[in-house]
Amino acid sequence: MVLWIILAALTAAVAAILILPFARAAKTASADRAGEVAVYRDQLAELDRDQAQGLIEPQEAEYARAEIGRRLLAAAAAGEGKEIAAPKARKYALATTVVTLVPPLVGLCLYLALGNPGLPDQPLEARLANPGNNVALLVAKAERHLAENPNDGAGWDLLAPIYFRSMRLGDAEMAYRNAIRILGPSPVRLAGLGETLVASNDGIVTEDARSAFEQAVKLDPDNPRSRFYVGLGFEQAGRAAEARAQFETIAKGSPADAPWMQLVNQHIVKNGGTIATGQDTAQAPGNPSQADVAAAANMSQGDRQAMIRGMVESLAERLKQDPNNLEGWVRLVRSYSVLGDKSSAEEALKSGLKQFPSSGELVALANEMGITVEGVAQ
Repeated sequence: MVLWIILAALTAAVAAILILPFARAAKTASADRAGEVAVYRDQLAELDRDQAQGLIEPQEAEYARAEIGRRLLAAAAAGEGKEIAAPKARKYALATTVVTLVPPLVGLCLYLALGNPGLPDQPLEARLANPGNNVALLVAKAERHLAENPNDGAGWDLLAPIYFRSMRLGDAEMAYRNAIRILGPSPVRLAGLGETLVASNDGIVTEDARSAFEQAVKLDPDNPRSRFYVGLGFEQAGRAAEARAQFETIAKGSPADAPWMQLVNQHIVKNGGTIATGQDTAQAPGNPSQADVAAAANMSQGDRQAMIRGMVESLAERLKQDPNNLEGWVRLVRSYSVLGDKSSAEEALKSGLKQFPSSGELVALANEMGITVEGVAQ
């Protein structure tokens, strides 16, 4: 209650400060004008006395009387104008009073009618008990529970992917390891741990991450996601044959129209493999068709380079129209790099990272090619 009294007093003081100048201005202006008129009248009387005593020539007296009369008339007219403007000033003062006093009064009445002034502050404990849809409070509630029950594997299992999506990678790694320790390994938990380690190392599949993915593959051999990271780890380590075997296994076990086939085919070719006929031409934007390959065999070196450049520009144009294509950005960066156009490769990499800022593939590509991009560790 003391707080409300203080707030009411402060509101009244502010309102008084805003209104008081309007009340004082009219009185001050009126008094100033009245004094000025009296001074001019005294000057006229004094002029008459000086002329009667012969202290001033008649012509000079007339000039002085005319000037004092002009000033007297101006002061009198200004005073009349102030009197005429007084009603308007009063209107402004009334408007200011309404604007200053009505909103606080209306707000106070609404709060007294709809609010609950006697309700005490809700402590953190009460808010955690009823977090509603507040994700931050839900996470805080789970963290408090796990601090009291550190062996609750289900709690760690729940928090781990939330930490990962929030880019709290250190917390995500701890949560995945605790969930695996308490509940045992599963393909989802192992893959989540591996992806967290890859993200923490700027797209590099470390030995620890690859070990997690390999365990996930043993538990679920048909999981292309974990197998892909195993292959990527071999590729980054320079073990091309083992990497190609992983990518070819993914290709054999996947439908021809699977969304990951473009990327898998890329890595098969990169590691010295070949793609089955018809598997890449329908899916990979910018890839040459069989007819293109046959025609390129009979071209001169200059014509062949021109054909490649045209295909790369065609891919770049497609990505401008549809930038939501991670495989396309990876292919475009590699293509510019092969052509020796490092500046275009860097621009393409920046554009791809704007669309896919957490892509380990693009980050690894930047490290591999030695392309410096702001925000990407080399």
